[in-house]
Amino acid sequence: MGYNISIYKKIYEEYSQKYVIARERAQMREAELHYKIPQIAEIDRQLSKVGLEIFSAALADKANYEERLAEIRHKNEELQAERARLLEAYRYPVDYTDVKYECAKCCDTGFVDTKMCSCMREALVLAGIENSGFASLIREQSFDNFSLDYYSKNPLNRERMRKNVEYLKAYAENFNDIGSPSILMFGGTGLGKTHLSSALAKKVIEKGNDVFYTGAIDLFSEFEFDRYKSKGRDGAALIDRYFDCDLLIIDDLGTEIINQFSVSTLYNLINDRLSRKKATVISTNLSKDEIQKKYTDRIWSRLFGEYHILFFVGTDVREQKLLKK
Repeated sequence: MGYNISIYKKIYEEYSQKYVIARERAQMREAELHYKIPQIAEIDRQLSKVGLEIFSAALADKANYEERLAEIRHKNEELQAERARLLEAYRYPVDYTDVKYECAKCCDTGFVDTKMCSCMREALVLAGIENSGFASLIREQSFDNFSLDYYSKNPLNRERMRKNVEYLKAYAENFNDIGSPSILMFGGTGLGKTHLSSALAKKVIEKGNDVFYTGAIDLFSEFEFDRYKSKGRDGAALIDRYFDCDLLIIDDLGTEIINQFSVSTLYNLINDRLSRKKATVISTNLSKDEIQKKYTDRIWSRLFGEYHILFFVGTDVREQKLLKK
């Protein structure tokens, strides 16, 4: 699927406007100079004829074309020098009327030849982060600042968590919007599930994919709203995104009110995304037995039969941080 289509359209329109605005501003600066310094207006008028003069010279007398071309070039250089002298005399920078693009590589078009420019890709990544549902966490939490020191009291726990981190790093690096496996992260509170979800999301977004994060409570609230909303009201687009995004991250499964509606909703969402080979990452503080007890066997079998399982172990990192203060 790649970039979220609404984000792509928004950024593309912004680039179209930037390109036009940059040229309009240059024209306004030129008009200002022509008003204040009439000599420059005349020089620019003569410079604008250079192309036509070269074309005319080529048609008129091919035998003397090189000589005529040298004369035109010399005249052009003299005009440019005089223009620069006047600008300096009136204390204007030499490039005052140049079009000043934010990106010199693509001239604010977003593309270099037929390839997307790095500046537009960066804009899409930043917009994707803002649109992901947990922008603040993504900005603060990464693989680089996830510390295994909090798991060092027990070597087995540290090794387990090291493997979890390495798996998620590789997963992010090799993510494919169709075919990457879904992941279930479970274990006690404060063991780094949300942190690593954020780190994973950031890397996947940077690769140009549409990532959407939601807490379990918000997810079921939105589906509940969609269930009862009046026709014509907004909301369907939000529900569609749960099914269509390249990577869906559901945090804190089990904190929602569990009833027939929520169980049915979860099953439909999980099943739909599995059938279309679209990845989902689910984190929960529930144990394996609690998941089986709270949800239907159909959900349990899909989570533990078709998801890659990451078991989080250790002592609550938040508590450890508080004790250090």
